[in-house]
Amino acid sequence: MPDERPNAALVYRSLAAAVLGYLRAQRVPEPEDVVGDVFLQVARDLPRFRGDEAALRSWVFSIAHNRAMDAHRRRARRPSLADSGQLGGGRETPAPAPADPIDPALVEALSSLSADQREVVVLRFVADLPLEAVAKVTGRKVGAVKALQHRALDNLRRALPPVG
Repeated sequence: MPDERPNAALVYRSLAAAVLGYLRAQRVPEPEDVVGDVFLQVARDLPRFRGDEAALRSWVFSIAHNRAMDAHRRRARRPSLADSGQLGGGRETPAPAPADPIDPALVEALSSLSADQREVVVLRFVADLPLEAVAKVTGRKVGAVKALQHRALDNLRRALPPVG
């Protein structure tokens, strides 16, 4: 019987872009580095994972959520040299940010949401997690996730120009 367990490379290929989008939307400093941290943990812990594809997606985004919170706590405790206008390591200018594939109007509208609303919307629609998984990742009740999603979508509807 063939082994149907996912391998780390396959998980990375299928979820890395969505994880990066989630981390960017959460305003994680250096999101590309955090993606690397997320998938290092995924590769290390994947042999112990049990569940279907939906559970795998939820598990990976739980790890991403935890790494995002860690990154925000680190930055709060120890602002980077770049924040103070100094760059270390002999670099004269910061590396350019990669092109963002998301519509700039949507990025601006997402930035107008509260952090909780933005997190719920990104987990629901970028990570494509069901309400129950978003509730589990964020430590909220399903009803609270629904309320945050409803308010966020109303705010986005007002912030974005009509389509058509």
